[in-house]
Amino acid sequence: MALTITPQANPLGATLVQQTAASATPNNNVLGAAGTLYMVEVDNAANVAAVYVKLFNNAAPTVGTTPADEVYMCPAGVARVWAIPQGVSYSVAVSLACVTGAAEASTTSPPNPVVVRLLGS
Repeated sequence: MALTITPQANPLGATLVQQTAASATPNNNVLGAAGTLYMVEVDNAANVAAVYVKLFNNAAPTVGTTPADEVYMCPAGVARVWAIPQGVSYSVAVSLACVTGAAEASTTSPPNPVVVRLLGS
């Protein structure tokens, strides 16, 4: 699992977060504080089933127990990008996890790497 966080010189988003192997193990507080998300990208090209990227307004969520604030479904074998020009505000922190089921109780990691990129500030 490789997490990269890159400061951006863009007035829309100041931080690009990239997780090259998103899983059910959460990446906690990826912006380092409260913030706003402007873009979510999920690359599920390596898997033969859909995945669900769960975003939490929580600095340390428990996957399978803590309700996600947003869930992005990406079909098998493709990449998807969601642009959010007005932004989505997270008052506590932004944490992310990726699982194979839509249900809140889902805790199974995808069998192959899923790349998740977030643009936020």
